[in-house]
Amino acid sequence: MCKPTISAFRPVALTVALAVALGVALAIGPATQGIADPSGDHRHWHDHERDDHDAVRGAVERGEIKPLVQLLELAKDRLPGEIVGVEIERKQGVWLYEFRVIDKSGRLFDVYVDAQSGEIRRTKEK
Repeated sequence: MCKPTISAFRPVALTVALAVALGVALAIGPATQGIADPSGDHRHWHDHERDDHDAVRGAVERGEIKPLVQLLELAKDRLPGEIVGVEIERKQGVWLYEFRVIDKSGRLFDVYVDAQSGEIRRTKEK
């Protein structure tokens, strides 16, 4: 009988982490509706989230960045452990995926990966 390897569970861990993050967002979202952000923008939290999602999707469609699944494939063997969370952000005009990673010793890292090239830009221990 073939035993599954740890790497076989990687997508499950990522899916669970993303599901937990979504659950938290859904739980706190209604409590924060209508709260203005410090910039004076009075849109609801879900309007910002939709705009962010649309911006990322547009960047993928224009070929400015690679889809998450491609970057996971490129970066997974170069990361210091198991991916437990993912975010994407734009800093100084550059799209970066931020992978939250836990190594075998339980240390937590944020690994910033260029969303266009797949190059690891920075690894920061939390």
